[in-house]
Amino acid sequence: MATLKDIELKIQAVKKTRQITKAMNMVAASRLRGAQTDMEAFRPYASKFAEVLGSLAEKAGDESSPLLVPREEVERVHVVVCTSDRGLCGGFNTNLIEKAHAFCDEQSRKGREVSLTAFGKKGRDWMRRDKRTIEDEYLGVVGARFGFNEALTAGRKLVDGFLDGIYDEVHIVYAAFLSMARQTPVVKQLLPIPPLEKAEEEEITDENQPYLAEHICEPSAPELLGELLPRNVYVQIYNALLETSTSEHAARMLAMDNATKACNDFIEELTLIYNKARQAAITAELMDIVGGAEALKG
Repeated sequence: MATLKDIELKIQAVKKTRQITKAMNMVAASRLRGAQTDMEAFRPYASKFAEVLGSLAEKAGDESSPLLVPREEVERVHVVVCTSDRGLCGGFNTNLIEKAHAFCDEQSRKGREVSLTAFGKKGRDWMRRDKRTIEDEYLGVVGARFGFNEALTAGRKLVDGFLDGIYDEVHIVYAAFLSMARQTPVVKQLLPIPPLEKAEEEEITDENQPYLAEHICEPSAPELLGELLPRNVYVQIYNALLETSTSEHAARMLAMDNATKACNDFIEELTLIYNKARQAAITAELMDIVGGAEALKG
């Protein structure tokens, strides 16, 4: 049975751990506000950019750019995996890695060669352990304040690789931020650029047909697509990084909050054990005193 001193030391150790988890929760909350602000500010731009791009692509036709044309045979697939550099964020990285692992295995079963780009140390470490082909890695981006240049650098390499025939398809795995308590791993195709999503499972009639803005092009639509289509890849990568960064901070804040609550419960349990042990020691001492007194009387 643990002595009073041992229990007291355990209580002090758990209290120190609670201080650390509280501090990490506050840091994650502070960083979350900045990351969420950046993400929400960029979403309207990404949405409008996709709308304009879809209008131009419809005018120019699918054959106007090689970035829109799917390959007849897909033999080489490249996957960009976005994870964090640090842990202590619950199952955030595990869920992303499991999603990427399942997707890569699915492509391998189809007889396709899979290569990877890592955003984040956790994803890079998984690729090394799994002996995957790593084409490129970017550390210190997710979870920090970053600019559009990181997405631009990675996007240019991917676009050049697709145009040169090194990759037949390019996909990205990232965490979509849905709410403070829900971040979902998503696999999204970057290249060839998929067509805009239409209304699903709804018959479009003259009454419910959505309004599509008519964009006047100067210069022509094919010329504009040549400039905008590569930029769309950069925008998608940047948006994925913003979503993943925000999701990481939300997951860490929730994990540290749960850890703090667990520390409080553990402290209460240890305090109860400590009080019981102290009461038992006091009772034993009283019994010894009473027994000694009775022996002296006898």
